Amino acid sequence: MDLKIKLDSKGINWGDVTQILKKGGMAYHTPEIHQKAFENSHTAVFAFDGYNLIGIGRAISDGTYQTAIYDMAILPEYQGKGLGRIIMQHILKNIGNYNIIGYAAGMEEFYKKFGFRKMKTGMALFQKHEKMHKKGFIE
Repeated sequence: MDLKIKLDSKGINWGDVTQILKKGGMAYHTPEIHQKAFENSHTAVFAFDGYNLIGIGRAISDGTYQTAIYDMAILPEYQGKGLGRIIMQHILKNIGNYNIIGYAAGMEEFYKKFGFRKMKTGMALFQKHEKMHKKGFIE
């Protein structure tokens, strides 16, 4: 593997971002929506094997004391090779010493490796309430 990490969105094929999220079983939108989301994020990380985008992750933050991590995804054929760890390390290095929330359904063990712990409190208001309830995200 010829791994390259990119921390800016210049030249990103946003259709590839959509496909990575889709193939990873995560929520996805149009390429234009993903472009806006990543470009408006505090930190965005793109992992390439040569010229092929294979993994992504981003963090939103107030730049002072709060951060949330979203859209951590690796193409299935590249999972289990340490790429998630590399992407997370880049995110954590770039966001500073803030409180961090990770959107981690099904990935709790991965997040625990970085010191994350389950929250006992938290609320969510989803646009697709029934879908998120069926998936187990909310009561």
